[in-house]
Amino acid sequence: MKKPEAKFQIGIDEVGRGPLAGPVAVGVAMATQLTLRRWRAIKESKQLTRAQREAWYAKIIAPKSGVTFAVSFVSASSIDKEGINHSIKKALMRALKKLDANPSQVRVLLDGGLRAPPKYKDQTTIIRGDAKEIIIAIASVVAKVTRDRYMHKQNKRYPAYGFDQHVGYGTKAHICAIRLYGLTPLHRKSFCKNFAQKKTRRVAGRVSDS
Repeated sequence: MKKPEAKFQIGIDEVGRGPLAGPVAVGVAMATQLTLRRWRAIKESKQLTRAQREAWYAKIIAPKSGVTFAVSFVSASSIDKEGINHSIKKALMRALKKLDANPSQVRVLLDGGLRAPPKYKDQTTIIRGDAKEIIIAIASVVAKVTRDRYMHKQNKRYPAYGFDQHVGYGTKAHICAIRLYGLTPLHRKSFCKNFAQKKTRRVAGRVSDS
């Protein structure tokens, strides 16, 4: 007997695996196959400019977009304690919980090496899935925009680091700032061992764990 087609598709993607600072984010998006026909022009976040991502994000959050989504963060301090892979898994589970979808009614498509909890029986992990599946591309955009906006806000708290430019990634300017000023609570200490000062200077400001 042919398996009935799932009522909804869920796409899952992570953003922020490699930065030196800031949280890792996992975005999940859900829509029907019929709805996704209207989103064929969307591309995964890495192929879009910041302005293009923001424009797509505005469409996604519009009341009649037909897309439900959620984004979950896990903080730098948690990444240092538990490791990046465990932190991504935690963020993924949190984001799915926010979505509150019925596992029996969804087909889950995940980017890269991501896996959903076992209760989601119909799930497929796709290498470069964000470039191949519309629903994963949508998830990548909401995760990227949400994380970038968070890092831009943190730039006001820590203006010496340029978070509004590199959003935590290891650019030359960012590494130079770390060497000059030390680490903030936003930094992943385990990622900064090779160039952080042995005695880092405390920078004013606090960031709470998510």
